[in-house]
Amino acid sequence: MRLLKSDKFNDKKILLIDKDVKNNNDRTWCFWEQEDGFFNEIVYKKWNTISFLSDGYSAAMDISPYQYKMIRGIDFYNYCFDEISKHDSIEILRGNIGDWVYENEVLNIEVDNKKYLFDNTILFNSIYLPKPSNKETIKLLQHFKGWIIETAEPVFDPANATMMDFRVHQQNGTSFVYVMPFNATTALVEYTLFTKDLLRSEEYDKEIRHYIQSFLHIDNFTIKEEEFGIIPMTNEQLLFKKNGWNIGTAGGQTKGSSGYTFQFIQKQSQQIVDCLIAKKPLDTLPAEPRRFRFYDNTLLEVLYYNKVPGSEIFTTLFKKNKPQQVLRFLDNETNLKDELKIISSLPTWPFLKAAIKQL
Repeated sequence: MRLLKSDKFNDKKILLIDKDVKNNNDRTWCFWEQEDGFFNEIVYKKWNTISFLSDGYSAAMDISPYQYKMIRGIDFYNYCFDEISKHDSIEILRGNIGDWVYENEVLNIEVDNKKYLFDNTILFNSIYLPKPSNKETIKLLQHFKGWIIETAEPVFDPANATMMDFRVHQQNGTSFVYVMPFNATTALVEYTLFTKDLLRSEEYDKEIRHYIQSFLHIDNFTIKEEEFGIIPMTNEQLLFKKNGWNIGTAGGQTKGSSGYTFQFIQKQSQQIVDCLIAKKPLDTLPAEPRRFRFYDNTLLEVLYYNKVPGSEIFTTLFKKNKPQQVLRFLDNETNLKDELKIISSLPTWPFLKAAIKQL
């Protein structure tokens, strides 16, 4: 989309390979930003107030100048493919992608067991292929299931989104629910976990239903849509270049300690396009300061070995720091002074031991 919007690549051919036809509302992206972003035109809902809830601390927080925003998958797909359809320079190939490799600067790609050859080509790959684990590798899964529900009576506050509700039981590990109200009678209710293993399908449903009835106090509702997703949370070094350029989660743009991805992909995508326009080698792209990866790996260590419950960590973060500072920290946009304040608010001894191990 950024290549197309720039109008700098009209003389180039672009091939988009994907196994799926994107015509379902199969996911939702939620993120925060201060100004209108690249996809602002399709933002479905915005909130100026977010709530954090736990047994130890609860608050509704004004996050200005930030806004919490939601983009629905179907709106994103329709918007992108409508733009793509206007450009004859783009070809779409549907199929299962096998291996790909450069041989004598010629790109070889297998799609549905058929080999395609491309000369003078730059490959961008967003297929995440986990590396084999070793004793230093930490791998958690952020997995979630959501229901969009509709009620007969107005029960939701459309101006307030629940970012995290940790009042649910923590027996499976770090678990919380977020609630994104579209209006007074419709909301997305999503049950999320940071754990090593997935739950059985019926367990997600059970927990969502329990939350709706016990915490939202809603007995009568209709499930309009469902979604399910898995995001890797890991300290593994995801190489940006491997037979091409890895982007998205495959290129390390999922924040290891929280799973946030959408905005990091936006930053990376813009950097790539700026680099191509300037005719600079892609290996000159700016790297994320290493200290942020160190922070993520330390928090992952604490979560993975349950040295401090995740509910306690996030409760402390929001209780002892301004929400704007927490959001900047989660965006890797704080300075050292801000980071020291945030880090010092967390339980000292468990994080110090985890930090030493990561070092």
